[in-house]
Order: sequence, then structure tokens, then C-alpha cells
Amino acid sequence: MILMANQEKIEVIQPPTAVDKQLESYSYSNWAGKIQEQYQKIKENAETYPYVWGSYIVVYGGFGLWFAYRWRRLRKTEDRVRVLQERLRKLVQAEESTRSSATKTPSSCDKSTK
Repeated sequence: MILMANQEKIEVIQPPTAVDKQLESYSYSNWAGKIQEQYQKIKENAETYPYVWGSYIVVYGGFGLWFAYRWRRLRKTEDRVRVLQERLRKLVQAEESTRSSATKTPSSCDKSTK
């Protein structure tokens, strides 16, 4: 029984034959033909059912335009927020520098008077 099981495994795991290799190379070399065939099927379907395809274009095109609009608004809002953050950062730095210079001056005056 063990020999039979091994023989079955050997039969199942055989290297690809010349016909298999030919079919494999045919499938890789004929990909352009398959694409052309799919295009023709889609074209015939679109010609047969123009209202269905038109509704798909309207609906999904509308969604695409809406998403593009929202994406652009989001980018513009982000740009405005970055500009405002930079302005705020500069104001805080300027305020800190004036505070630090204001606190340094009285302390130096206090030391000199003592």
C-alpha cells in the first residue's frame, strides 16, 4: 500500500509536459487578443444598452465630481489652517521674546540698584 500511495503521488506531481508549456506561452503571448476581445464585448453591450451605461456614467461621474470637489475643499482648508498656525506660531514667538526681554531688563536694573 505504501508503494501505491507513493506511486500515486509521483503520478500527480509530474513536471509540465510540452503541451502545458505551449498552452502557458500561448496564454501569455495572447493577452493583447484577450483584451481586444473584452473590449469588443463591452462595446457591444454598451451599444445594446445605452441607457444603462449612460446612467452608470451619470451616477458614478457625479460621485467622482463630488469627491473631487470635497477633496479640493479639504486641501484648501488644510492650507488655510497651516497659514494660520504659522502666523500664531510667529505671534507666540514674538510675545515670548518680548516677555523674556522685559523680564531680563528689570532684573538687571534691580541688581544694579542693590
